[in-house]
Amino acid sequence: MANEIANPPITSKILLSLSAKERSLVLPKLEFVRLKLHQILHDSGETIKSGYFINAGLVSVLAVQPDGKMVEVGLIGREGFAGLPLLVGYSTGPTRVIVQADGTAYRCDVETLKQLIGQFPVLGTQLHRFAHQLAMQTTQIAACNGLHDVEERLARWILMTQDRVPAQKLQLTQEFLAHMLGIRRSSVTVAAGAMQKAGLISYSRGSVTVLSRSKLETTACDCYRVVQQQLKTWEAEGS
Repeated sequence: MANEIANPPITSKILLSLSAKERSLVLPKLEFVRLKLHQILHDSGETIKSGYFINAGLVSVLAVQPDGKMVEVGLIGREGFAGLPLLVGYSTGPTRVIVQADGTAYRCDVETLKQLIGQFPVLGTQLHRFAHQLAMQTTQIAACNGLHDVEERLARWILMTQDRVPAQKLQLTQEFLAHMLGIRRSSVTVAAGAMQKAGLISYSRGSVTVLSRSKLETTACDCYRVVQQQLKTWEAEGS
């Protein structure tokens, strides 16, 4: 495949886990692409035509209900891969995978992915490890949505987003946050207002600026710390 630009910077953690020699053999098989805000990479029930090694930006995994309502069940940044059902031979998935912050990715078609996994065992191992990481994150988010209040969940979500989009200012509308957390816009307004008054964030229409990450970590429910601790444990085991 032809790359969109020459020698793009590689920040995908999965691709960086390969040796320099393996990476030099894998990259020519991939297509470097730009990801645009609200671009749908895969939709629920539709055929997954490509997998994406996320290189920069933010991708959300959404559970979409028949009535159109949706809630976020996973976040993917440069640590991950979009298209996990392909790893076990499935051509469709139950979720919508959508870009929530502009970025870049290395894209490959289904047959290429199969060939690469067969040829490079380390790549297959890293992809399966990420599948477990995302499943763990999804389980914790489901528990979070059912057990914790809106302010705790919003703080957790902002922290998870900033981990993947390292910026103080995040482009987030009330409507977007309501969809991600599965709540009403009025609930977002109340929670964001309380967090702004406490000096955690500055919130204006369409954007959130993180003023104190330490205060956000204190406000967030234990779900954020549980996920981070498990990731650290797995990282130590896999090193």
